[in-house]
Amino acid sequence: MFALVDCNNFYASCERVFNPALRLRPVVVLSNNDGCIIARSEEAKALGIQMGMPEFKCRALLQSHDVTVFSSNYPLYGDMSTRVMMTLAALAPEIEVYSIDEAFLDMSGFARFDLTEYGRLIRKTVRQHTGIPVCVGMAPTKTLAKMANRLAKKNPHYQGVCLLRSAAEIQAALERTKVEDIWGIGRQWSKLLQAKRIESAADLAAAPAAWVRKNLHIVGARIQAELQGQSCLPMELMRPAKQSICTSRSFGRSVTSLEELQQAVATFAGKCAFKLRKEQSLASLLTVFIATSPFDDSCERYWGTRTASLPCPTSDSIAILQAAQAMLDGIFRAGKSYRKAGVMVSGIMPQAASSTTLSLFAEEAPAANERDTKIMQVMDAINRRYGSGAVHLAAENSESWKPHQERLSARYTTRWDDIIEVKG
Repeated sequence: MFALVDCNNFYASCERVFNPALRLRPVVVLSNNDGCIIARSEEAKALGIQMGMPEFKCRALLQSHDVTVFSSNYPLYGDMSTRVMMTLAALAPEIEVYSIDEAFLDMSGFARFDLTEYGRLIRKTVRQHTGIPVCVGMAPTKTLAKMANRLAKKNPHYQGVCLLRSAAEIQAALERTKVEDIWGIGRQWSKLLQAKRIESAADLAAAPAAWVRKNLHIVGARIQAELQGQSCLPMELMRPAKQSICTSRSFGRSVTSLEELQQAVATFAGKCAFKLRKEQSLASLLTVFIATSPFDDSCERYWGTRTASLPCPTSDSIAILQAAQAMLDGIFRAGKSYRKAGVMVSGIMPQAASSTTLSLFAEEAPAANERDTKIMQVMDAINRRYGSGAVHLAAENSESWKPHQERLSARYTTRWDDIIEVKG
């Protein structure tokens, strides 16, 4: 048995934890630069506010219904996620953190328990310890547990806990679930399935296995087996290594000069390099991109991108920054008004394996620059002690390229100055 525990409207719930007056009021959270809506409370959903809607398009609706609007506060959300996961880890022998607000629990050793009651205990404990409401779905496979969790959220009858154990319970859930709502079935596959009159999860579970494998490949075959009650997806107790790391920003204003873009790209390159060192990894490929606004006239739109191999796998900020600047020079077009830029590193490998990976055409392994390596170590140590960005390369300027966050709440759990004071 697996349990999927999913936090309800997570970002909005985090904001409500420290402001109880918001609990019955509509709340939305905006993306970087206060652009689009990325989280909604149930009250906000009831008003017809759509996920991904630009804030300026629904500003009148937000104001007329007195909706509380927040800028995204990722340090707060990340810390609250850690608290939720630590609470869940004490309630099951194994936990797989699937996302910032979801986790799978291994319930295979709980046969003697009333699992529905244990699900209610999980909800109560997480709410008591963190203030975050969750729903729990339990089933013999991960895909069915995802389905059970969705039913627990959508149907008040379940009171936040849905257990699918018997064949009859599973079949009823399959019949009530649309094929596009199945975990792992994307938009393209759902169109293909619907064209073949496969409308529900029950239809997919009963479809010919050979047809599913031919058209949906091995991934689709596993989904079908999971819907049939055969567990194909074991618990992943270790997070898989990242295949790529990207840092990008939409600018709050138009940027036209190469110098400003160089500063932005240098800042994003430095962040990518820091994340590589934090993962104890090296990157062999680098991508730089810049873009104008998608709302510009078609003749004014521009998307410039370039990818190149690094001379050798590295996590050195200096080497990555220099390569990024050279690539930016090749894609910059004067006269354009740029609204976004980003840097992505890929071809990632563990740092421990780097000594065995050599260039095909290199006559000898490149000698590591010990001076630059020591500089990176000192920078990281200072930033760990005094805060991110305390020391950085001169080409970087994190302050200038921070997202606009006019409605940012306090960092109640990660910043001393923002801790709530209780006065008698």
